[in-house]
Amino acid sequence: MTQTTTLPSLEGDDDAALDVCDAVLFDLDGTLADTAPDLAAAANRMRRDRNLTALPLDQLRPVASAGARGMLGRAFGIAPDNEAFAAMRDEFLANYEASLCVETALFPGIGALLDELDARGVRWGIVTNKAARFTDPLVALLKLDSRAGCVVSGDTTPHSKPHPAPLLHAAQAIGIDPRRAVYVGDDLRDVQAGQAAGMVTIAAAYGYCGSDLAPENWNAQYLAGSTAKLRSLLEPVGTSTTGRVAS
Repeated sequence: MTQTTTLPSLEGDDDAALDVCDAVLFDLDGTLADTAPDLAAAANRMRRDRNLTALPLDQLRPVASAGARGMLGRAFGIAPDNEAFAAMRDEFLANYEASLCVETALFPGIGALLDELDARGVRWGIVTNKAARFTDPLVALLKLDSRAGCVVSGDTTPHSKPHPAPLLHAAQAIGIDPRRAVYVGDDLRDVQAGQAAGMVTIAAAYGYCGSDLAPENWNAQYLAGSTAKLRSLLEPVGTSTTGRVAS
């Protein structure tokens, strides 16, 4: 029989919840890095190969967090249950892998935020649904590989977000009680995964979620409409010394 563990909620108000947090975990696409330009380029290459005009970035950006599924759906109106989807997905991923970090960059303000966390000795890591085939080289190209306490990809554990397994794996990897970690992401599944793992959640509304997806209705404890707001929210993190997991 599979046993489940119920994580108790943190006591106190939202400010207290952040005060007792000792680590921060981030989604990658749309949270730490603006990967939409290179994802869009991979989709538009496919369109050009089919004698179709390229779509403007602002049409593709909102679906960037959904990866191949989102990009192909927007660029070609094709769904995963279409028999042609698998071949088109492979083509898209090959295009993307060939130009993984041409225009991709950290969102403005994220570099300074990570510097601040490092300076305060706050552990942080990356938890993404992106496959390790893309995550690992991209994180290295962004020069985050030697800084992140952990990098958990979509295929690191048997489950991907919104299942809590990747976040629980990350918490164990950096030696933190998951109830004393913050998870920041720009998709509903990020908030769902964080809540299921017992973490404090911040919806990154500056990312790819868009106002039409109503991130204010995701029930995250916090909403960051800008990276400046995110930096402000994370200022209390690291003030507690009681949340570490003994090694």
